[in-house]
Amino acid sequence: MHTDLSPVIAATAQWLTRAYPASGGALAEALCAVQARQAVTVAARLRYPTPMDVALLGVAGPGGSARLDRITGADGATPIDADADVWRTWVDEVVASWAACLLTDPALAEPAVAALAGGGPSAGTPVEFRRLLAPDDTDLRAAALLRHPDLVAPVTALHHAGLTARLDPGQALVA
Repeated sequence: MHTDLSPVIAATAQWLTRAYPASGGALAEALCAVQARQAVTVAARLRYPTPMDVALLGVAGPGGSARLDRITGADGATPIDADADVWRTWVDEVVASWAACLLTDPALAEPAVAALAGGGPSAGTPVEFRRLLAPDDTDLRAAALLRHPDLVAPVTALHHAGLTARLDPGQALVA
């Protein structure tokens, strides 16, 4: 069911790791990429929970990274080669924002993964998301920028309310 989300997951995870890169060599880059991919996978599955949602995404498209690039200041930092950067059209702003929320707030990450576990056999188990839910010191050092709440605040602020409403619909009515 979620295989059609793979272009969005790959592009959005790549955007996050380019916007908030790891430092410390190849191992740090790999660990940062794994954490970004796990967070993006959870966010994408929450955002597009049904086959119909995934199909509509395929028709409408995810929107691209333009607004995220402006918010993070990456829109003019390096020249964008239209042919080489086609992947940017597959970035989903809401998924990127939700993933950033999950990476910076463990109180959101746990219920998000739990919501997937209740979604049937294709949903995923907490073991698949260990680096998101229980990062060790090496994981945290590798993704220091990506997990820094102040640095990613402009991205998390975009759609934080939507994520909390998705995880606890009753809470949105009370607020």
